[in-house]
Amino acid sequence: MIARYVALVFGLSFALPVAAQDVYVLGEVHDNPAHHAIQAERVAEIQPTAIVFEMLTAAQAEKVVPDLRAHRAALAAALEWAESGWPDFALYYPIFAAAPEAAIYGAQVPRDEARAVFEDGLAASFGEDAARYGLDRPLPATEQAAREALQMAAHCDALPVDALPGMVEIQRLRDAALARAVLAALDETGGPVAVITGNGHARRDWGMPAVLSVARDGLEIVVLGQTEDSAPLEGGFDEVISADAVDRADPCTAFK
Repeated sequence: MIARYVALVFGLSFALPVAAQDVYVLGEVHDNPAHHAIQAERVAEIQPTAIVFEMLTAAQAEKVVPDLRAHRAALAAALEWAESGWPDFALYYPIFAAAPEAAIYGAQVPRDEARAVFEDGLAASFGEDAARYGLDRPLPATEQAAREALQMAAHCDALPVDALPGMVEIQRLRDAALARAVLAALDETGGPVAVITGNGHARRDWGMPAVLSVARDGLEIVVLGQTEDSAPLEGGFDEVISADAVDRADPCTAFK
């Protein structure tokens, strides 16, 4: 599919095709309300049988029962969202409400499990079927270097150089966890499946869609990326939407 770049202002969008695709990956900048509005709009159009959230663990996803779906505050409390570190639940709740019959799956890797990669290695941390998701082999050298550079930039050039390979492995672990949850959702609900995740995991070239294609060949996957102020978004997205940037504090302050 030829990638398309679409710059939009908040409140306007073009619809992705909703015909035969198995998986719709809907990227975001986590704290941008416009991005979540687009995700909710697309989920309402797609009406997936399942939604996979990067923000939820599998245990949290099990708490999303029908009696809570219609009650934002009660659902947020059941998920202990306020303690999760993710942006306000009010941004995400419309996505749940947009497809009230969709099964909810969680793919978040808890921090302690992610950190275990540094000691146990990537394949051991993922567990069974690591080879199926490509976690038993190293990345190509050029990709490894590019991903380490992105990790350094994302952490304001404050990481020790020897920590970078482990940070890349954590990202790979999270990509694979998302892919595993998507396959479970497809097998258990028949699809289509919508995936709510950050742009870094959504990118086609080496993010979750790439891992998913390794784990199961032949899936039809559509990937939406969302940027701010029309900034370029690398990663091979099928569509890119731009919204106004959010006024946020300098994230590098914490590293100074």
